[in-house]
Amino acid sequence: MPIEISLLATTNQPPLTLTSHAAKTCYQAEPPQWGELIDVEKNLFATGHHTTLQHFFCTFHIEGIAVGDITLGLHLCSPFYNSDQRSGRFCGMMFERPNFAQIKRYIKKFWPQITPGQLTNIITYIKQGVSLYHQNIGPATTVTEKFIRHDRPLATGSYIAQNAPKIAQEQLRMFIPVIFPTGFDFTVNLTALAAMHAAAWTPVMRFATQKMVALLLEQHPELAFMFNQKGKNDWAPALPSAARLKNKTAPGFRLLGISDTRGFIPPQPAHTHPLDLLYFLPNYMNNFWGKITTEVEISLATMGQDQRHRTIGRSQPQFTGNFYLPPVIRALGLHHKALALMRRWLKVSRSLPPTLAMVLAPYGAMVRYKKVGSLNAVAHEQGKRLCWCAQQEIYEAGRRLRQAIGKRGAKNLLPMLEPVCFRTGRCGEGRRYCGRDIRLREKGEVYFPSRRV
Repeated sequence: MPIEISLLATTNQPPLTLTSHAAKTCYQAEPPQWGELIDVEKNLFATGHHTTLQHFFCTFHIEGIAVGDITLGLHLCSPFYNSDQRSGRFCGMMFERPNFAQIKRYIKKFWPQITPGQLTNIITYIKQGVSLYHQNIGPATTVTEKFIRHDRPLATGSYIAQNAPKIAQEQLRMFIPVIFPTGFDFTVNLTALAAMHAAAWTPVMRFATQKMVALLLEQHPELAFMFNQKGKNDWAPALPSAARLKNKTAPGFRLLGISDTRGFIPPQPAHTHPLDLLYFLPNYMNNFWGKITTEVEISLATMGQDQRHRTIGRSQPQFTGNFYLPPVIRALGLHHKALALMRRWLKVSRSLPPTLAMVLAPYGAMVRYKKVGSLNAVAHEQGKRLCWCAQQEIYEAGRRLRQAIGKRGAKNLLPMLEPVCFRTGRCGEGRRYCGRDIRLREKGEVYFPSRRV
């Protein structure tokens, strides 16, 4: 099988016992007797009283799934999960020694209608992106070392030696298609899994959710009534026009609106790191009423990072036809190579199922969507993304939000768009300190320059 899924853990009590106890707690004056069951299917599931089912969690390990089938699939569908995915920065082996036979098996498994000729064209295209990566990773590392030394004057030699290859890999992966296999741990509750199973809109999502359900039912066959529906219809974002392909050197950003900020309480540094208390302290409750709405255009690589913030609402993503050129790729003069790769992707994809075409997109292919978040949600997001340990592109998007809020005259909101080091004068990453000059925080907006690495 091209994807391996294992059930690592479930809540250590029977799900129907947990559910029955929760429901009885709601419906009777005295504490319920542990182990007394009710008709969960008829009285709770069928009637939509589902919070009682959400006390039970399952944690799966999913190995061999394409990055794109996470970003445009399992992570796109809902915020009701916890997930930890193999890093594209720290795990370079997936790019250095690609398993093309595994990718072929993946395509044949989930899109069996693909002809041998189409498969040959797909693999040739994938190898073109991989070749660009291999040909340039050495020079990219050298350029990255130079950028770090210039932009981060306090970076140690060991920091540069350790991180330059990782940052070079992170930026050069823009040429790699997101069909490359990866792995992640994925935790969901019962109703989230049932809803994902019923809504799955790609062949890979249908396979993965069915496998997760099957593993769960091996241990708890009494839950079968929850999984009678199964997704049938495919969805994928439409491919862009080949006539409109362009390179972009910065993420796209628009501030669409700021609403109801009169009661805004600026977060105190001790309330945001290492624990985010903004969701738990009463004096920050009014920050949930204020909202910031934006539109972003970012690469698929950065979209995967953006999805880690599950308290932010997002609209349906659409391919724009643009390719994001990070500073290292620009310094290597690979502009034309990027556009040639995008043209090849669209040519190969012309006759393919849309659900396959979307995961053949390179990491650098850009998507556009709208975002909305409460002031507390944005404060949590930007505290992480304006840190220099965040990847360059997502930092630039956060920097543009900060600039736009300042231009809008809402400077009272700027304290929620600050990394830990700006708030406290100390790096929050410990041994991963980036080497920037934290003393520049005393000069205000000088602390938020455009970054190259």
